[in-house]
Amino acid sequence: MKRVLVVDDAMFMRYTIKKMLENTDFDVIGEADNGINALIQYKDLNPDIVTMDITMPEIDGIQAVHLIRKYDPNAKVVMMSAMGQESMVRDAILAGAQGFLVKPFKQEDVLKTLNKL
Repeated sequence: MKRVLVVDDAMFMRYTIKKMLENTDFDVIGEADNGINALIQYKDLNPDIVTMDITMPEIDGIQAVHLIRKYDPNAKVVMMSAMGQESMVRDAILAGAQGFLVKPFKQEDVLKTLNKL
């Protein structure tokens, strides 16, 4: 079972992702609502995968990926952003993200992307 940290400033989106991963090979072990909390949770929980929103308060998702990858160069992060932010794909990949999903997404797309890691 892969351990997942879900990072999104919207509680509803964290809940949605968590529900999508229920009864799968993925176990949500933690949640964070901004990039600072994502880094703290990553260090505390050592997840196998992080799902990371891009637009968040405090530290955005791209900066958070930089910090997490600096702490753990082997961290596996999938960026998730709203439609219209596709231009940030390049920045996310350069920051070290291994995948990218555009909201709204379907459960099968999330599972397919996470299984590739």
